[in-house]
Amino acid sequence: MVKTKTKSKTRTYARNRVVSRRGNEIINERDSVFFLKLVTVVLLGTLWLKFRAPLDINGFLLTGIPAGTLIAFIFVAAFEKIQMNRKIWYAILIVVTIVCYFIPAGIVI
Repeated sequence: MVKTKTKSKTRTYARNRVVSRRGNEIINERDSVFFLKLVTVVLLGTLWLKFRAPLDINGFLLTGIPAGTLIAFIFVAAFEKIQMNRKIWYAILIVVTIVCYFIPAGIVI
């Protein structure tokens, strides 16, 4: 009787995959958690520290600082594990920040 050695295959565990082998994304986040993250990102994007009189820095007028946006970037990077979802949150955050620059939202210093 001849013994043959079989080559062991490396295993990919399904619980560690974000995308299944068929290409379907595995969603393990409840809708309420997603909505809470959305509301938090939108509220932080609206937070501006605006100045009463614009600051003139070498010919560049600075009317405000997007403080909430800076906090939200750290928040998204810390709590969102999937890269594709981070890109979506960053896009929402930038759009909300740009829109809120033109409306009177924020704290006036």
